[in-house]
Amino acid sequence: MGHVNAALTPRHRLRLARLIVEDGWPPSRAAEFFNVSWRTADKWAQRYRDEGLAGMADRSSARRSQHAKTSARRVRQIVRLRLRQRLGPVQIGARIGVPASTVHAVLVRCRLNRLSHIDRVTGEPARRYERSRPGELIHVDVTKFGNVPDGGGWRFVGKSQGDSNRLATRDRTGIKARKYHPKVGTCFVHTVIDDHSRVAYAECHDDEKATTAAGVLQRAVAWFAERGVTVERVLSDNGAAYRSFLWRDTCTALGITAKKTRPYRPQTNGKVERLHRTMSEGWAYKKLYTSEDTRRAALTGWLHQYNHHRPHTALGNLPPITRLTNLPEHHN
Repeated sequence: MGHVNAALTPRHRLRLARLIVEDGWPPSRAAEFFNVSWRTADKWAQRYRDEGLAGMADRSSARRSQHAKTSARRVRQIVRLRLRQRLGPVQIGARIGVPASTVHAVLVRCRLNRLSHIDRVTGEPARRYERSRPGELIHVDVTKFGNVPDGGGWRFVGKSQGDSNRLATRDRTGIKARKYHPKVGTCFVHTVIDDHSRVAYAECHDDEKATTAAGVLQRAVAWFAERGVTVERVLSDNGAAYRSFLWRDTCTALGITAKKTRPYRPQTNGKVERLHRTMSEGWAYKKLYTSEDTRRAALTGWLHQYNHHRPHTALGNLPPITRLTNLPEHHN
């Protein structure tokens, strides 16, 4: 049966057709007997005469002739406008005289229907990659957050109270910038993330020197080793710490191949850059911290929640730790 409301099954079509063709019933009488229109009765009778029993089967409802396919030249025009000017289907269709629905169909076919699939800088389709196993590649970087003054920062207490808190911190620490302006300082968060599993490791420091970066790498490699992950490669940007001889020697001592991103191309290290945004929203500026020590102490708990409990959209809404299949507790 073609659908739930179909009046005739293939078996009843055959009975209807035989009554007309073999028994000589008028189509109108047979149609009344089976409670269908006489046109339907005549159709099945004609199919029975032409094709016999095979003519009683359902047929495709698709058109016999399809609309003309969009030409390759027109497709190139649509793709060019999408990549170079990031226009939508309506704007593209108005420029080249094509219906917006056709433009949308072409963009879907070329996988350019979402602007998130197009690199903002180059306009080219985003090339995404993922290593096949944990430890094959880790990403490292440093992000900076202004230290929290005593009593809280301006984001939560307001500009006036925030300035007063900065002055109080200056008076307590004695640290001043030029013209005696308060200098609260900067928190340098050294972050490490595994390319395959997205498991993250981070430390807060007061600088981004080579000695600090090398120490973070050593501790991160040991931290991953405790979880059964052997680090093989490390990808960093071209910051001074990562171009130092100390960084090179540390990677050699750990048996790790050091890789660098292309200059002025942070998208290559996009996984750790995205971690920085998540960290900013979920930890650094999520709530009111009354001191910098309080915020730094909260980082460990946030990392545990990120690795073990927070659903990750790139992992099918599973937490990153689920990809470390060699953990002992996974085989209990």
